[in-house]
Amino acid sequence: MGGNLLYENNSYLPPRHGKDVARVRSQQEYEELYNFALADNDTFWERRARSLLHWSRPWEKVNNSDFSVPRVEWFRGARLNAAYNCVDRHIITDHRNKAALIWQGEREMEVRAYTYQMLYNDVCRVAAALDGLGIRKGDRVALYLPMIPELVIAMLACARLGAVHTNIFTGYAEGGVKNRINDSGARIVITADVVMRGGKPKPLKANLDRILGQCPSVQKVIVVNRSDDSVQMMRGRDVWWQDFLEDFTLDADFPCVPMDANDPLFLLHTSGSTGRPTGVLHSTGGYLTYAAHTTQWVFDLKDSDVYWCTADCGWITGHTYLVYGPLALGATTIMFEGTPTWPRPDRYWRIVEKFRVNILYTAPTVVRGMMRDGEEWTRRYDLSSLRILGSVGEPMNPEAWVWYHTHIGKGELPIVDTWWQTETGGVMISPLPYATSLRPGSVTRPLPGIDADIVDRNGQPKPVNEGGNLVVRNSWPGQFIGVFQNEEKFKSYFDRFPGMYFSGDGARRDEDGNYWILGRMDDNINVSGHRLSTSEIESVLAAHPAVAEPAVVPVPHELKGEAIYVFVALKNGIDWTEALRSELRDFVRKNIGALASPEVIQFVDDLPKTLSGKTVRRILRKIAAGDDLESLGDTTTLARPEILGEIYLARNRLALGQPEKQAD
Repeated sequence: MGGNLLYENNSYLPPRHGKDVARVRSQQEYEELYNFALADNDTFWERRARSLLHWSRPWEKVNNSDFSVPRVEWFRGARLNAAYNCVDRHIITDHRNKAALIWQGEREMEVRAYTYQMLYNDVCRVAAALDGLGIRKGDRVALYLPMIPELVIAMLACARLGAVHTNIFTGYAEGGVKNRINDSGARIVITADVVMRGGKPKPLKANLDRILGQCPSVQKVIVVNRSDDSVQMMRGRDVWWQDFLEDFTLDADFPCVPMDANDPLFLLHTSGSTGRPTGVLHSTGGYLTYAAHTTQWVFDLKDSDVYWCTADCGWITGHTYLVYGPLALGATTIMFEGTPTWPRPDRYWRIVEKFRVNILYTAPTVVRGMMRDGEEWTRRYDLSSLRILGSVGEPMNPEAWVWYHTHIGKGELPIVDTWWQTETGGVMISPLPYATSLRPGSVTRPLPGIDADIVDRNGQPKPVNEGGNLVVRNSWPGQFIGVFQNEEKFKSYFDRFPGMYFSGDGARRDEDGNYWILGRMDDNINVSGHRLSTSEIESVLAAHPAVAEPAVVPVPHELKGEAIYVFVALKNGIDWTEALRSELRDFVRKNIGALASPEVIQFVDDLPKTLSGKTVRRILRKIAAGDDLESLGDTTTLARPEILGEIYLARNRLALGQPEKQAD
């Protein structure tokens, strides 16, 4: 089991070494903090907010939230600026020349390091340039950028101005990018000529050019020169990024715009239960407080640590735990452009050794991929600098947990397996590394200040070890403050269980109070930690001229956690062909992105429906997973139950590499 973590009563005990200087030192201290936060929530968060951030004006009220409205409002009346807290305040201390951001490019020799002073200089220049283009407080700026330092600089420059940035993952194709730009009404898009993938440049600016004619709000496009690739630049609309920084008439000390604590900091689209992506809005004061709070406690972050969150900034994890949380605390954060397996499966371990990384926060998908490639890749490098490991994006299965603990942690390091969402802003349920006993597969307990529960369909608490709906009874500072231009969608998070926030996830709680996440209770799919809406995928497929009706369901996947399985009923007269199957897969990739590409597309004559015409996805999920017909449950409500046998047999033929229908 290794020399530091003892195994006792089915749990790994917290490390003994380092306990005396930890942020939270023991289970007893955790219990005291948790109980205090339950008894006096306002005082708990007021103390954390004062200790973590600089406020230019204090608050009138700590928590003015009300789930019955619903309204989420923290630190009412207070003023601050996120860029000031992440950059400015550090350059008037001895952190001025400390490394703030270390960037490792896809190529081994591409490395850039920014001190806090250097970061300040570029953030001010870009903010001044955006101001010169007419960007003001509340305007939206879309960031369609690779994982390069300019992305972090652009995020902080927007925060400095009070502009709302909306990051768009570069894996999205034209349709996904267009939808997100139009939903936000972005006036400016900041992009790059290319994104590097697998050693080769892939076009970004060219992708954007194809859709900008359908994005009426966009006035300017700013382009970062990532790889000297030739791109078309439209006179009057397109501007090179380097022209911003080389304009020495810009204010090198561009002032921060004072922001109300409840002014939006960023807009991030996540997949919802409709075909339209959900634009989640996060506040400036509450979100930044929670980002700093959870980064400090969950990762026990110290001033001397080198911290690496491997997430892309197109997702909430990159926002909170690569940018805003670490920089608010004056930490050194690493940003990596590449993938864990290019050019070889040792890339992560090279980076850990190269920069002497102390804290590594990555996804179960990555760990499962490493397991497949074999632990011999990990033995080539000195990983002794690591002291805490983390996991994010989906439940980590016990086998992956043990492999991570054994081969990366050498049996000595705690793993903080975290549960949270885009809407929560930060970690909600997680071990505290020096206080919590660990159980492989469990995210352990809610953090102090989080009043979580597991309830049945009537909102009543579920007994021990019975699965139910994961809810949170009270607001917390990191909670999202709305859905952009969609009040009804925001209300839907609170309608299912009045007085509670419904996460949409299922969970159970064991006899020791540990939480075990069971996955989505709604119609989303978690592919490699990326939450995708089945409705969004279905709406794309339904637009194809050959498709009569699609149904999308998740299936378990060894590496991705879940994969996308599609049942498609075609229009009359259209043949089931491999060419069409390939065409449909490419159609999804083009309109949403490669991450939404279906693992399996199965043609069917008809979908199982109730007498009222509702497709029964519960049954399709079971068939896709390979369950027996006898386990499908009640089928008496189906209009045509006889088709289930046909769909089941066709599924088995596909699994064997045969066409759905046998030749006559």
